[in-house]
Amino acid sequence: MQKEIPVDSRKEVMAYLEPFMEGEMATYLKPVEELWQPTDFLPDASKDSFFADVKELQEHAKHLPYDLLAVLIGDTITEEALPTYESWLMMVDDVSRNEQGGWMKFLRAWTAEENRHGDLLNKYLYLTGRVDMRAMEVSTHYLIKDGFDIQTENDPYRTFVYTSFQELATNLSHRRVASLAKQVGDKLLAKMCGVIASDEGRHAKAYMSLIKRAFEVDASQVMLAFEDMMKKKIVMPAHLLREVGLKVGQTFGHFTDAAQRSGVYTATDYVDILKDLIAEWQIESMRDLNEAGEKARDYVMALPDRLLRIVDRMKTPSLEYKFSWIHG
Repeated sequence: MQKEIPVDSRKEVMAYLEPFMEGEMATYLKPVEELWQPTDFLPDASKDSFFADVKELQEHAKHLPYDLLAVLIGDTITEEALPTYESWLMMVDDVSRNEQGGWMKFLRAWTAEENRHGDLLNKYLYLTGRVDMRAMEVSTHYLIKDGFDIQTENDPYRTFVYTSFQELATNLSHRRVASLAKQVGDKLLAKMCGVIASDEGRHAKAYMSLIKRAFEVDASQVMLAFEDMMKKKIVMPAHLLREVGLKVGQTFGHFTDAAQRSGVYTATDYVDILKDLIAEWQIESMRDLNEAGEKARDYVMALPDRLLRIVDRMKTPSLEYKFSWIHG
């Protein structure tokens, strides 16, 4: 991409990146025929072995620690709130101007790939017998109904900085669940979370490559967007998570505590993801910036060390909370 191309606005950048969305971005997606589907992993109700297979699944699921199961349920609810995320992405400036353009083709394909994650985990949790499915379904209903505010507005730069960070976070979270499930003997769950993590990893690379291209033509404005998102802090899509009888967002703190205790996703992981983005986008060596862009770069570069000092003073939450989602 030629750096000398004049850039007057985000609209021009979005239009310029349209061919990239149809070309290189498409390489981070897979043909439908080659993708796994939820039924590839779950007991087949049409077979005589179905009940025996379900019993085996339940035997392994019995050994999942409470916090790990709670995090898995929260992850599943997050994945199932996909309609919220798709509608949010469609509102980003200049994304939906052309129904058959590169932006829309990618986002529809991304949505279709992501949609399998919630379907798979939901069915697994139902079969375990350990989950109050109605309580979980109410939380999913609430999360879609309540929406979310991740403070990206309709800005494409802020939005795709956010998705880059978030896809890395979900990749890490699902990989950790897979590892912990394997340790307690639930090989099926480990395999399922492993393939979900693989999807999230591909999607993270896609969004990171998009921001990398945007840096090439509008470096200062993208840098300012990066700084702004980090100042606001990257909030998780489920930050308004709640259960029956609770206020909006009241369950989310308990969910993050469980993730921290179980080691699925910690404050240190947040910092490590930031470091990964800084390295991927070569922030330290970026020089084609205006004065505001340089200040933003300096802020972002100093942020990991600042955050680590805070993390060092944090204590692992010890409060045990009983989620309505889990029987017993």
